[in-house]
Parts: sequence; C-alpha cells; structure tokens
Amino acid sequence: QVQLVESGGGLVQPGGSLRLSCVSSERGFSPSRMDWYRQVPGGQRELVATLTSDGNTNYADSVKDRFSISRDNAKGTVFLQMNNLKPEDSAVYYCYARALSSAGFRDYWGQGTQVTVSS
Repeated sequence: QVQLVESGGGLVQPGGSLRLSCVSSERGFSPSRMDWYRQVPGGQRELVATLTSDGNTNYADSVKDRFSISRDNAKGTVFLQMNNLKPEDSAVYYCYARALSSAGFRDYWGQGTQVTVSS
C-alpha cells in the first residue's frame, strides 16, 4: 500500500512563503496525476493545484501566480511552492495521487499538513 507523507507546513506571516513536500513510500510510484488540496474546518476539500504525468499543471484561480506545483521524480516527491501567502490560504493541505493498478485506478491521500498564515 503506497503511503503519501506531507511536510513543510507551519506558521508564516502574510506575504511569506512555504514549500510543501509530498513523498511517496514506494520507489517507482508513477501516478497519472498528483494534486494538492486544502481544507478549512467545516469546509469542503478544495483542489489547489494539479500536476499530470505528462507535466501539465492547473491551479485554482485563488492561487494562480502565487503557487507552483512541481516534482522530483528521482526522489518521488511532489512540491507545492507557495508565495505571497494570505490569511485565507490557512488550511490543512493534503497531497493526493491517482494511479493505475492491476485493480484499476486507485486514489491515495496523505495525512495533511497545517498551514497557518497570520501576523
């Protein structure tokens, strides 16, 4: 069973930056897509950024031009670089992957990492 582990969250002042990382437990894990989601208490999980296996990216309008998703295939890691952070970016951020297995497509989630933007 593949596990995704996020890290890099924390407390940052408005205008600051953070870089989140998501590492897969299985070497050679090759998902068709990897996403970052976020969720605030009482809210729905919101798609923030997507990175497909062929390198296409997509972003929520609220984070365009501030966030960037990328990956290091050698390390099996996906990153979310977050710049010019705003208080409304505060949330638990989750890593998600969708991969093809012998049983069809499977969805994988990390445990989440808290991001708090506050002065």
